[in-house]
Formats: sequence, C-alpha cells, structure tokens
Amino acid sequence: MASRFVIVVALVVMAAPGVLAQRTPDGRPDLQGVWTNGTLTPLSRPAELANRFSLTETEAREFERTGFERAMKTVPEVDRITAGDLSEVYLDTATLKVVPDRRTSLIVDPPSGMLPAQLPAARERAARRRLSYDDPESRTLDERCLASFVFGGSSAAPPLVPNPIIQDLYRIVQTPQHVTIMSELVHDARIIRIGGTHLPPTVQQWMGDSIGWWEGDTLVVDTTNFTDKTHYRGSSPRLHVVERFTRTDGTIRYRATVDDPDTWASPWTVEMPFRTTREQIFEYACHEGNYAMENSLRGMRAKERDDEAAARKK
Repeated sequence: MASRFVIVVALVVMAAPGVLAQRTPDGRPDLQGVWTNGTLTPLSRPAELANRFSLTETEAREFERTGFERAMKTVPEVDRITAGDLSEVYLDTATLKVVPDRRTSLIVDPPSGMLPAQLPAARERAARRRLSYDDPESRTLDERCLASFVFGGSSAAPPLVPNPIIQDLYRIVQTPQHVTIMSELVHDARIIRIGGTHLPPTVQQWMGDSIGWWEGDTLVVDTTNFTDKTHYRGSSPRLHVVERFTRTDGTIRYRATVDDPDTWASPWTVEMPFRTTREQIFEYACHEGNYAMENSLRGMRAKERDDEAAARKK
C-alpha cells in the first residue's frame, strides 16, 4: 500500500502545472510563452531614496499609488505637451507593482543602484549626433518605426530594461538550436543561436548578435556587434551585454550585465522578474499610423518656400 501511495504522489507531482510544463522534450527549462517585465521600480535609484536598498511595505504601496506621476516625470516635456493620450488608463500604471523584494532600483550593481559615471567620450558622441528634420536617415530608429529605443527603454535589444511608459509583452519560442524573443512593441524579434559563435566584428546589427548556452538550468546569452544607430542610453558599438534567464515557477529571473568601455566607467547589472501573463500580443501597426516623418519633411519644404519668398522680397 505504501509503495502504491508513493507512485500515485509521484505521478501527481509530475503532472502538476508548473512542474512538467517547465521542461522541454530535450530536458531544458521551458522558457516559452508570453511574458511581461512591467514594473514601477525604476532602473536607477531615485535621488530621494539614496542609500535605501528597499522600501517598506507601506512605502511600496505609496510608490505604486503615485506610479502615473512618476512615469510622467520620465517623459520629455515636449512629449507631455503633445501626447494627450498619455493618461493613466493608456499607460495602465494602476496594474503595475514594484519588484517583489521592493528594491528601489533595478540596478543591483553598483550597490548605489545608480548608473556608473558616463565617460566624456559618450557625451561628445551625443553632442555630435545631430538629428535633422530634413533627413529621414538621421532620425532615431524608434521614430522611423524600425526598432524600439524610447524613453531610455529597450524592447527586443538587450538589456531588456522595462520601458517606463510602454510596458512591453514578450513571446519566447524555444528549440534545442535557437531561442527567439519577440517583443510586442514594433514586433522586433531577436534570434539567439544556442552553441553558436559570434559573427565577424564587421557585421553589426541593430539588436546586436546574440549567442547562447546553458549553464545548468540557466540560459546565458552573450550579445555583441551592435551598431552606432541603437546607442542604448548613449552606448557605443562596443556595447557588450550578458543576460541570464532562470526559470522559476511562474517567473523568469532575468539578470543582465552591461559593459561598454566607451560609455560607462564600469560595468553595471540589472535584475528583475519576467512574469507569465494571459494577455495577448496584438498587432503593432507603427508605420501605418506614423505621420511624424511625413509631416517633418513637409514642414521643411514649407520652410524652404518661406525662406525663398523672404529672400525675393529683399
């Protein structure tokens, strides 16, 4: 009777949701499904919380209650003026929480919770980077609806830091040879080659070149070969990101170390959970609804006509 009881219990445990489903046929942790990393915890520790690693439970609830106001502070003033649809309903901030351990920043290293000092070379690059309303090629990738790099957040390109305004959904598809991460925002898809080698340094891509391997039950992803068009938070093509995906029941513990010797004085590391969700990924029709580029160019043509008319009057 005892042996039968043990067998029955074993079968129930194996069939329980979150146990059998967490392994693929080749025995690896199953990362597949739709996930969200949306959170109100900021990337860097707010100045008013300096030297505070975590919030009290009461402070965390207040932090969440004022989430919309905090999110809007990250939006450039020109966007706050022109984007009237940036409401709490649109941003859905009422559903967002701080990370479970109530940390005051997603950055876990350095211990200050702040980004390392930006090097003078990075500031010089930013000053040289001029955006022209008369040259579509000079506009940012997100404005051209080619890839998402807005408000300091990155969608499919590593590191997968939550966008403080548009909380993204991700679909992960996994085979023994590849793992693909598709983001809802702009529908970017990053293909990770398991056991692969990096492309030659001359081959540069918007989302970098990602290769991966398994260390026990953790998927490690190494990404290099970025271009100078992505410049995540001012980064250079020498950006190097190492990500670690560890599946737990209902979540993926995500940890990424970012290193760019041309941008920051030292590497920095973020950690956050990806939560499974029943929400669906919908079409992101960016180009179809994007009038910004057309209007910018039309505005320059109008300015040229005005300048010519003014010159003729002289």
